[in-house]
Amino acid sequence: MSGNRILVIDDEDDIREVAQMSLEAMGGWQVLTAHCGAAGLVTAAAERPDVILLDVMMPDMDGPTTFQRLRTDPATADIPVVFLTAKVRSADRQFLTDLGGDAVLSKPFDPVSLSDEIIAALDWPPR
Repeated sequence: MSGNRILVIDDEDDIREVAQMSLEAMGGWQVLTAHCGAAGLVTAAAERPDVILLDVMMPDMDGPTTFQRLRTDPATADIPVVFLTAKVRSADRQFLTDLGGDAVLSKPFDPVSLSDEIIAALDWPPR
């Protein structure tokens, strides 16, 4: 797993910090972060991470809008995206899956298992 890069896009400072510490310590990820969808788009295009962990509910540009913009940019169109959401209803999860997200994980997440959950959800490493 060492060397894989993940971009965490979330408007909450504490979520970004906990996710970063967890992914680095438990999974050996190299973690990039962005505080909003717009910053995430710029970082994703410039850095080309292996995976993006994307919050659903953010001000200005929400996760689904950010996701759609990622998919329309040739530089980011093929990067797997894992949605992170506090919405747990199956209809909400189905919407994100139908949108084209590669996986959906719940908030709050367990910092100890976050890396393993991402790997399992994506059937990582890619073949």
